[in-house]
Amino acid sequence: MTASTDLPIFSLHRGSLPLLISIPHLGTRIADDIAATMTAAAMRVDDCDWHLDRLYAFAKRLGASILSPTYARYVIDLNRPPDGANLYPGQDTTGLLPLDTFDKEPLYQAGREPDDAELARRRELYWRPYHEALAAELAALKARHGKVLLWEAHSIRSHVPRFFEGRLPDFNFGTADGASAAAGLAEALAAIVTGHGGYTAVANGRFKGGYITRRYGVPGDGIHAVQLELSQITYMEEQLPYSYDDTLAVKIEPLLETLVATALERVASS
Repeated sequence: MTASTDLPIFSLHRGSLPLLISIPHLGTRIADDIAATMTAAAMRVDDCDWHLDRLYAFAKRLGASILSPTYARYVIDLNRPPDGANLYPGQDTTGLLPLDTFDKEPLYQAGREPDDAELARRRELYWRPYHEALAAELAALKARHGKVLLWEAHSIRSHVPRFFEGRLPDFNFGTADGASAAAGLAEALAAIVTGHGGYTAVANGRFKGGYITRRYGVPGDGIHAVQLELSQITYMEEQLPYSYDDTLAVKIEPLLETLVATALERVASS
């Protein structure tokens, strides 16, 4: 899962709807120069948001724009602010340039951790282009449609004791406590999930939305941002080799499509 930096930093599919789906933790590549400093644990890329491009394949058919990176969050976390500020003060979290896994395994060989200059280099090389593309596509969609929905697609293991106790709800919607999207949108989406049966959901709970949701969601300016942190136990094997589970996913895919379509309708009517 390594590559040189001559690969594209991101891919952007442009659609026809006022909808941009960003999947900032989908990437699995690690450039060779960075990989040479890292541990075997880093090479597993455990904390990837596995298979979300496949799970959200319906979005391309609908006409969504879709933005995703090539490189792993271990290279730099695209959903963290450029200054590395903790988005959840007082709570444990990984940073702009992660130094360990969610299970607190070191990502770097002893004495080879990145310094401030390396952080600045990666921010310029990997972080900035993704955010420039995101901002430009939102601006283009808003100019064309007047309003736009930014759907931040994420997933995480159902049990990560470092961040939360017990099992995480299946669907975790975040709108920065209502600041990044139309009033009541996260709660409405959670109600759809719980009404569907068999799944649990919460609005603005442990995951309220990361940097992208908080930075770009300005509903008063016509840009509504929602983050969905989906528990991976609902659609895949949570341990190596992190396989996609078609039997589980076939139940999630139509529900996701309903959620995205509902959010788009509510944004259009807001």
